[in-house]
Amino acid sequence: MPTYAYACTQCDHRFDAVQSFADAALTTCPVCGGALRKQYGSVGVTFNGSGFYRTDSRAGSGSTPSGAAGGAATASSPSSKSEAKASPAPSGS
Repeated sequence: MPTYAYACTQCDHRFDAVQSFADAALTTCPVCGGALRKQYGSVGVTFNGSGFYRTDSRAGSGSTPSGAAGGAATASSPSSKSEAKASPAPSGS
């Protein structure tokens, strides 16, 4: 069951409540009886494995179409990269 954070609008009392999705939201403060509002924070979720990042999906699908249809475009890209890498190497040696 999820944990919800609440804060009172009158006395600023803050607390967490474990509630079901079907339960109604709390409306009264247990300390002063004032109105409550839900606090929203960042969610602690991490996605592990392949396919969760933009680069994961592009790497797998981008290699097949580029080899078939865009071969000329990819051939020019590595040559420009090799030229860019070749010029700094002699100046460093």
